[in-house]
Amino acid sequence: MAPNATFLNLPEEKKRRIEGAAADEFSDKGYTSASINAIVSRVGIAKGSIFQYFGDKKGLFLFIFGESVKKVKAYLKEVREATTDAPLAMRLEETLRAGVHFTQRHPIIYRLYMRTLAEKEIPFRAEILTSIRRYSLEYLNDLLETARDRGELRDDVDLEAASFIIDATMDRFLAALTLPHMDGDRGIYKADGEDLDRRIKTLCHTLLAGVTP
Repeated sequence: MAPNATFLNLPEEKKRRIEGAAADEFSDKGYTSASINAIVSRVGIAKGSIFQYFGDKKGLFLFIFGESVKKVKAYLKEVREATTDAPLAMRLEETLRAGVHFTQRHPIIYRLYMRTLAEKEIPFRAEILTSIRRYSLEYLNDLLETARDRGELRDDVDLEAASFIIDATMDRFLAALTLPHMDGDRGIYKADGEDLDRRIKTLCHTLLAGVTP
């Protein structure tokens, strides 16, 4: 959802402060418990300004989430363009590394995503999550189509099934990396350095090689 022109015409520094305070509040407390009062108090603006800019709490949330999704898409676009000539294995590894870097660089955004997965009361939640999954699947399907055209895949590989499996696996890997209860005692939680790189390579190799002889 787009804010009105008044917000768009604000100085960039002020817009960033509003976006940052709102993202932090929503990611920390969830949509239902998030407080507009807390957001405006942190930024130092009148409460009415938020309603002027975004209409209501729902409008503010949708804007914040939309801006977060734009950042994710920008990361993936960079990976796709930078690895155009690379083999599929490397492209998948770099995609997962980009996901890891994003969660590390933007922990609030990732926390907001996990909140949205868990909180059913969020407006347009189904549409928001569907759009994210659809984009991710389209991105992966594009990588797979390119690999198939280059002869890197077997002719009988179902690209839709493959992209679904890869998407689900990478999403779970990022969750396990940042949330201890999603790790299942596999040692992924907070892995870093050479250990993290080894796990990324192993995961991507397993996805491409399969588990049968």
